Amino acid sequence: MDIVFNCPNCDQEMAVDQSGVGTEIDCPSCGEHITIPSSGKVTTGSLPVVPPPPAKTATPAAATVAKPALHLKVPVRDKPGESLIDKPKPPLEVVQKGAGKKLRIHTIRRSQCVESGHDKFDATVSAFLQEVTETNLVSLHTISYETFDVGVQKIMTDYGVLIFYRG
Repeated sequence: MDIVFNCPNCDQEMAVDQSGVGTEIDCPSCGEHITIPSSGKVTTGSLPVVPPPPAKTATPAAATVAKPALHLKVPVRDKPGESLIDKPKPPLEVVQKGAGKKLRIHTIRRSQCVESGHDKFDATVSAFLQEVTETNLVSLHTISYETFDVGVQKIMTDYGVLIFYRG
């Protein structure tokens, strides 16, 4: 026969064989060091007995049925779960042409390329285009934008480039 009792710290319900009365254990939920009490609900099976729900009364709002506490275990894995749906691999001729790469966008603003009064916009754009390579370049667009310059307290118009590439 099992004795069912609750942890005094976290109220976790536990069931222990009657031979474990008086034994000191750590609560599996909160880790509190507790002693198994001699009194508690005594059951004949390994699961606690749930009393039948009370008979329905004329006022349904007053009659509340207590739901039995379910203690579920969540599986824990050391490795990531396996993929259930595999994506098909693209054909080799598509990968060779570079079409298998994702389409990306990069914006270069001229105001970000000014260092110590020197405009390095052209060098920055050239270096990025060499890094991308011509085969991966999809398109290049000029842009014009306005920003508020705190130093001069005016709205300033500036330019830049918007680069679409595969990579």
